[in-house]
Amino acid sequence: MPADNDRKIVLVTRKTRLEELIAKYLTAAQARFYVEHLGADFSDYQREHDVYQAERRVTVQALEQWGRYQIIDRSFLPNFIFGPSDIVVALGQDGVVANTMKYLDGHSLIGLNPDAKRYDGILLPFVPRDLPALLREVAAEKRGHKAVTMAKAALTNGQVLYAVNDLFIGARTHTSAVYEIALAEQRERQSSSGLIVATGLGSTAWFKSIVTGSLAIAGAFGGSAGSPPYLPQAWDAGALRFAVREPFPSRTSQVTLVCGSLDRAEHLSVRSLMPENGVIFSDGIEADRLDFNSGTEAQITVADREGRLVV
Repeated sequence: MPADNDRKIVLVTRKTRLEELIAKYLTAAQARFYVEHLGADFSDYQREHDVYQAERRVTVQALEQWGRYQIIDRSFLPNFIFGPSDIVVALGQDGVVANTMKYLDGHSLIGLNPDAKRYDGILLPFVPRDLPALLREVAAEKRGHKAVTMAKAALTNGQVLYAVNDLFIGARTHTSAVYEIALAEQRERQSSSGLIVATGLGSTAWFKSIVTGSLAIAGAFGGSAGSPPYLPQAWDAGALRFAVREPFPSRTSQVTLVCGSLDRAEHLSVRSLMPENGVIFSDGIEADRLDFNSGTEAQITVADREGRLVV
């Protein structure tokens, strides 16, 4: 391994909402016209952009003092190759940290909150001015980290996708997803809006909303009002949870295997029966997806690697 100050730092950034608008409408003036024409407050876009750029400059100054560094936009993550000794820094909302972590394998990841007044920052325990001291401590392995369990989807064609929060398996459009699902000795054909497989970290996000909504609907239709409260898993829990969204019972589709959990020794099998538009994506990023069409089978397991979030 190289000396501490020879280790490369990879900074992952994101485009602000203003930059995305300018990319679409070509200039800031046209972006402003579009937003204000719809009656929205353009100044909020500008404030967010200005704060992010200011904190980005603070971050880059720390990297320049360090030595070797590289900056990439998070859209390039699927094709970026991290070196084994790289230290990774993510500047953005929690989603940028999650999007980055799933492409790492044993790398230390530092989450920086660019705007503590705007973002809660569950995965962003630090701010850019903390970076110089953090880099020294991480490089010297004197800084602790929090382990984050990841999920893994492996297709029969060899493709693999990891997830820090959750995997979505279903159809790209609002049409029903049709597939066969199997866990241990239980197997059935289903038609639904797709299924979510969540990690411990993801059990506080999309998965929580699915369970909370299901319990509320069941209660409104006479279900048990005394159900225990929903409790998320720990980030490093060695298990995954899954839930099927809006399963539809019919002559050819069943609704028995609609939720459950997987430990490290188990796997969930899902075989697509969809001729087109079947997908698997993770952490809300549909652009980086696996095609999941007729005949393709996915094995869902606890990943054989975990995230390392610096704390």
